[in-house]
Amino acid sequence: MKKTTYLTAAVLAVATLAGCNPTKGPEDDAQTIRDQRFMAIAERFVNHTVIPTYTSLSDYTEQLVYDLEALREDVTQANIDKACETFLTARAYWEKSEAFLWGAATDFGIDPHIDTWPLDLVGLKEALTNAAQIAGLAGEDGDVYAGEKLGPTLLGFHGIEYVLFFEGSHRDASWFAEGNTDNGVKCSDYLTYAVAVAGDLRNKCYQMEIAWAGEDHNPERYAKVNDELELPLTMTGGAYYGENLLNAGKAGSSCINATVAMQWLIEGCNTIADEVASQKIGMVYSGVDKNYVESPYSYMSIVDFEDNMISIENVWNGGTEGDYDSTNSLSAYFKETAPELEKRISDAIDNSIARIKAIPEPFIENYQNENCGAAIEAIEELDTALSLAIEELTK
Repeated sequence: MKKTTYLTAAVLAVATLAGCNPTKGPEDDAQTIRDQRFMAIAERFVNHTVIPTYTSLSDYTEQLVYDLEALREDVTQANIDKACETFLTARAYWEKSEAFLWGAATDFGIDPHIDTWPLDLVGLKEALTNAAQIAGLAGEDGDVYAGEKLGPTLLGFHGIEYVLFFEGSHRDASWFAEGNTDNGVKCSDYLTYAVAVAGDLRNKCYQMEIAWAGEDHNPERYAKVNDELELPLTMTGGAYYGENLLNAGKAGSSCINATVAMQWLIEGCNTIADEVASQKIGMVYSGVDKNYVESPYSYMSIVDFEDNMISIENVWNGGTEGDYDSTNSLSAYFKETAPELEKRISDAIDNSIARIKAIPEPFIENYQNENCGAAIEAIEELDTALSLAIEELTK
């Protein structure tokens, strides 16, 4: 995808129309300027938030496969520790992508495929005590076998997490000793499972990366997902997701105009804010489902929640941590047009992160702590303020 070309063409086209149409009045010119600004914000979102996040996610899930393969060949504490650190880094990039699940992650069913919890330990025992399943997972195409034969409750991050972590600590190398079992499964077979599932996870992350960035972004990964795995990469009309957004208002794009593009960005933030408040924290805190604890083996639930807020912060500020844009971002735009609302949203992001950090570790043992309720209230306030920003865009 030629990212700069899409934006420049759109801006030049609008500017030409503005200069050559004698029937356009001041209100039309103002709308044209606003649309140009919105498309510059969209460019920052695609090229400085989405694509860098998904690229890093692909990089670290790819490395996770290498680390787990090395661990399977040589079970040492050093190799376990390396795999654990790689896993946690990959996990952080995934959680920081959840403010834009509305694209390929949702359309291609990737989110539930790689991030369903709780892990089905009964089903996992059945799968890993089945000789045919172990053989399939151990095969040359074990990643494909895992993706096709194992259901979402056995795939993705949390199955790998179970293999690598126990009660918030890295597994001890002795756990994988020959003849040792856990949940009725030979611990050595867990490594076979983890390598295959990590391969499937990597493939899905490649798919999201290329679906947003286009085939030219990484030809090798494109060949893997398109030619070898034959996974879908484009929208119904044939456009990549970044291309589709940057062509808002033009023929062939499902985004009807620049204002709607901004609404999509904010709605993605709304979605993850609501999920964290009402489900990730809320379902456990309220007692609706005490087993609905995200990342229960690594004890990283609270970090997951915080990273979800950072995903909102990144979208709002037009970049990733350390690379925010003071001109072409939603934050900058609302500072100019609705400064009180912008402050309310930025303060709500900061407060949500602070309230989440105040929850005692680990969440799995403290989910009824009063700080959980305070975090829910803070995130709900953020959700409300973001909804007001969507309304403001229509004025």
